[in-house]
Amino acid sequence: MLEIQHLSLSVSIEGRRVEAVSDLSLQLQPGRVLGLVGESGCGKSLTAQAILRLGEHQGVRKTGGDILLDGASLFDIDQAALRKIRGGRIAMVFQEPMTALNPVFSIGSQIIEVIRLHLDLDKKQAEQRAMDLLKDVGMQGVAQLLKQYPDALSGGMRQRVLIAMAMAADPDYIIADEPTTALDVSVQKRIIALLLNLQKQRNLGLLLVTHDFGLVAELCDDVAVMYAGQIVESGPVMEIFDHPAHPYTRALMACRPEVFEAGQALQVIEGQVPPPGRWPEGCHFAARCPLRQHDCEQPVAASAWRQGEHHARCLHVMQS
Repeated sequence: MLEIQHLSLSVSIEGRRVEAVSDLSLQLQPGRVLGLVGESGCGKSLTAQAILRLGEHQGVRKTGGDILLDGASLFDIDQAALRKIRGGRIAMVFQEPMTALNPVFSIGSQIIEVIRLHLDLDKKQAEQRAMDLLKDVGMQGVAQLLKQYPDALSGGMRQRVLIAMAMAADPDYIIADEPTTALDVSVQKRIIALLLNLQKQRNLGLLLVTHDFGLVAELCDDVAVMYAGQIVESGPVMEIFDHPAHPYTRALMACRPEVFEAGQALQVIEGQVPPPGRWPEGCHFAARCPLRQHDCEQPVAASAWRQGEHHARCLHVMQS
């Protein structure tokens, strides 16, 4: 199991350290898909990158909690051991496929580098594996493709290459951070279908970071809703869709375009996500919440409301 336990992260803003993720807990199990959903600026990508300690060179610091892989802390290992886990046990598919590949190296050299870093294969064997991986993600003319550079590929093709690289060492877990960003709708559907197919075939644990509740409903087994650095609601997908408890979850679901008829004005959530360093003392969503009361100014525990595996960080749960 890949488990985040009460994780808190800080970042540097204008020369001072501020908390950007607060007391966050998640579990990712083999064979299951966990959706991490919320607006931009809530800390989803920061959390996803923290699993592989990718933000450390940019000043992200752990101030509390831990991340465990099979019970062992990922913060207690050295960089050599961490490099084996990155791409080996846990792989990541980054957002922005147009910039995620190195433009000065061929597609083949980039995939083969990952393969040889983690697997005991010679160059010829690694090249054959690279071609097999590209075929697995639906690419054609793979021998020629290995010689091409990223600028010769469309956004959808580049994302398929990134997925092939993520699968190179047969990882146990994949983190997909907004994997369809900047892709058109038809390509998005193909990329998501590809990821889900690979996840089922290989019994992977998949963490899908997204702002799209429609994708969560279609793909995920479990979902965690994130707002201003905190998980405000979590549980099985169908339970949360049928009985959303937190006002923020309900507001997000009400904003989905598919629930509106043609010509209807889309619903919005008034206000903005408060940035790190400007969170209120109590409930982080209070300023935008229709149920706000005086006691919302007090800190709210992660499991202020609980029903089985369904949790909500709210003192005034909206039950349906």
